[in-house]
Amino acid sequence: MTTLEQVIEGSQHRSYLARLASQQVFWVFLAAVLACLALSMMTDTFATERNLFNVTRNFAFVAIIAIGMTTVIASGGIDLSVGASVVLSAVVVGATMEAGYPISIAVLLALGAALLVGLVNGLLIAFVGMPPFVVTLGMLSFARSMALVLSNNKMIYEFGPDHEVLLWLGGGATFGLPHPLIALAILALIMSFVYRWTRWGQHVFAIGGNENAAVLTGIPVRGMKVSVYMFSAFTAGVAGILMIGWLGSVTTNLGTAMELTVIAAAVIGGANLAGGEGTVAGAVIGALLIEVIRNSLILLGISTFWQGAFIGCFIVLAVAFERIRRFRSRE
Repeated sequence: MTTLEQVIEGSQHRSYLARLASQQVFWVFLAAVLACLALSMMTDTFATERNLFNVTRNFAFVAIIAIGMTTVIASGGIDLSVGASVVLSAVVVGATMEAGYPISIAVLLALGAALLVGLVNGLLIAFVGMPPFVVTLGMLSFARSMALVLSNNKMIYEFGPDHEVLLWLGGGATFGLPHPLIALAILALIMSFVYRWTRWGQHVFAIGGNENAAVLTGIPVRGMKVSVYMFSAFTAGVAGILMIGWLGSVTTNLGTAMELTVIAAAVIGGANLAGGEGTVAGAVIGALLIEVIRNSLILLGISTFWQGAFIGCFIVLAVAFERIRRFRSRE
C-alpha cells in the first residue's frame, strides 16, 4: 500500500469515527454498556442468567412502544395516550378470554381497540387541527376510563380455556429468549426497513422535518398522520397483550405513567422533539438504558423513587447534547 493510499484510508477511518461520535445513540449505547459492566462488578446478581432474562424482557415492553413513539415524534407529534392504550388492550384481552372466547378473538379485539384509539387521535389531529398534546392527553383519560368500565375496576386473572397459552405468549421463552424480546426484534427489523426503504417511512420524516414543504411536494400529510398515530397505538396494544401474559393478571393501574418512560426512551435514543429525526436503534437502546437504571436501583438497594429523577436528568442531558451538536454543526 502506498503512502497516499494509507493517508486516504486513515482519513476515511477518522471521518467514520467522527460521524459515529456525533451520533447520540452511540453515546447512549456506550452509557448502557458501561452501566452493565459497572453493575456486574458492583453486584453479584446483575450478571446472573435470571436477572439478565428479566432485564431483557422488561425493557422489551418499553422498547416496543418506544418504536411507535419515535415514529410519532419523527413526524412532529407526541402521543401521551400510549399508557392508556396498554391497559385498554390488556383489559379487552382479559375480559374477552374470561368470558370464554379463544385467545385469537381476544387478541384481535384488543388490537382493534388500540387501533381505534390511534384512529381517533389521528383524525382529531390531522383533520380537525387540534394540538397533539391536547388530543392525546384527553385520550389518555378517556381510554383508561373505558378500561375501568370494561373491568368494573376488578382484577382479571382467569383467562378461560386458553389461559396457559396467554401466559406462554407473554411470559414464556423460545431458545432461551423471552417472547417479548423476540417480538421486539421482529418489530425492530421491520421498522428499520420501513424507515429506510419505504415511501411511508420517508414521508414520516419529511412531515416532521418540514410539514409545509411536505404538503407542497404532494405527500398526503393528513392520511400519514392518522397512520402514524394508529401505529403508535398498535405498538402499545401489542405490549399490553404481552404484559398481561407475563403478569398473569390485569388491573386498571397497568401502564400508569408509561407514556413518560416511553417518551424518555425515544428522546434519550436521539428522537428530536421538533420532528424529523429518530431511529429504531435509538428507541431500543434508550429503553435498554432506562431498564438498566431501574434494575441498578433495585440491586444497589436504592429507593425506586429515585428512578424518575435519574430518567429526568437523562432526558435533559440528551436534549442538551442534541442542542450542542446542532450548534457545532452550524459553525
